[in-house]
Amino acid sequence: MSKQPSSAQTVSFCGIDVSAKTLAVAVQQQDRPLEQRQFANTAAGHKALIAWLGKREGTARVSLEATGMYSLDLALALDAAEGVELAVLNPKTANRFAQTLGRSKTDAADAAALAEYSQRMPFARWRRPGRGALELRAVSRHLATLTEERARLRNRLHAAESSAIAPRCVREDLRRSMAGLEKRILRLRKEAVALIAQDAEMRRKFQRLIGIAGIAETSAVQLLGELAALDPEMTARQWVAHSGLDPAHRISGSSVRAPSKISRHGNSQLRRALFMPALVGARFDPHMKAFYTLLQQRQKSKMQALTAVARKLLHAIYGVFKTDTPYDGSKLFPGLKQA
Repeated sequence: MSKQPSSAQTVSFCGIDVSAKTLAVAVQQQDRPLEQRQFANTAAGHKALIAWLGKREGTARVSLEATGMYSLDLALALDAAEGVELAVLNPKTANRFAQTLGRSKTDAADAAALAEYSQRMPFARWRRPGRGALELRAVSRHLATLTEERARLRNRLHAAESSAIAPRCVREDLRRSMAGLEKRILRLRKEAVALIAQDAEMRRKFQRLIGIAGIAETSAVQLLGELAALDPEMTARQWVAHSGLDPAHRISGSSVRAPSKISRHGNSQLRRALFMPALVGARFDPHMKAFYTLLQQRQKSKMQALTAVARKLLHAIYGVFKTDTPYDGSKLFPGLKQA
C-alpha cells in the first residue's frame, strides 16, 4: 500500500537507524528544524520512543531498515502504536537513497536520511506478519545456528580422532557434545514442523516446497521460516532483491566493465537456505542441471552458475506459492534440453 499524505494531514517524518543496543532517531516536521534523539533498543526504549513521537500532532510516518531481530521487536511495537505508520525497508533501498544525499556514514546521518526518505519517497506501509510465521522464523534461524555449530563440532571431532595425541577424554567429550547437538536439532525440527501444521497457509506452502527438486524437510523449514513472514503483495523481483541475489552491475563509460556480482544486500539467511537446494537441483533436476551447464558453457564460473540457479529456484518457489500448483521445471527453464 503506497500513499502520500494530504495537505490537510499533519505528518512527522521519522527515520530510525537500528543497532543492537541503540536507536538513532531523526524527526522532520514542516518548517521546523530536524530533531534527533537516541533511545535504547529495549522494550523500555521502544516505549519511550513511542511516547516521544506521540508528543507531536497528527501521524508519525516512520522508516527503518530491516536488520533482523534487532529491528523486529521495534517494528512490532511501532506497528501497534496509535498514530504511527511504519515502513520497513530493504537495506539496499535505504543505502542507495542515502548515497544520493552524499552525507557522512554515521548513525545520526543514517537516521536523518531515513527521515528524508519518509518525506520524499512513496510510502509502503509494513504489513505485520502473523504470530505463527514469526515463531517459525525464530525456530528456523535457531536451527540454522545449531547446524553451523554442528559443522564446526564435526570438524573438531574429526581432527581429534585423526590425532595421535588427542586424549581419550577429549574425544569422548566431543562425541557426547555431537550426540547432544543432534538431539537438539531433531527436537527443534519437529517443533518447526508442528508449528507449520497448525497453520493452513504455511502447511500448504510447506507441501509445495518439499515437492520441488532439491528441497527436503530441513531446507523447507529454513526457507519457509524466511518466506512466510514476507509481505504477500511482494513481487518475485522484490523477493530476489530481498534475498540479495539480484545482480549488481559495475559499468562506467567504455573502459570499466567489471564482472557482475550479486548485491548481497538483504536477507542472508534466505540466501544460505537456498544454497544447498540449488546445489542438489543443479546435480539431479534435469532442468536446473541443463541451465547450470549452459551457464558454464557461457564461461560463467561454478559459483556464478550456482547463484543463478538459486535465483531461478526462488522464482520457482514464488510461482508455486502464488498459483498453488506443483513445481514444473519446464516452465522455469523453457527451451532447455536435458544435459
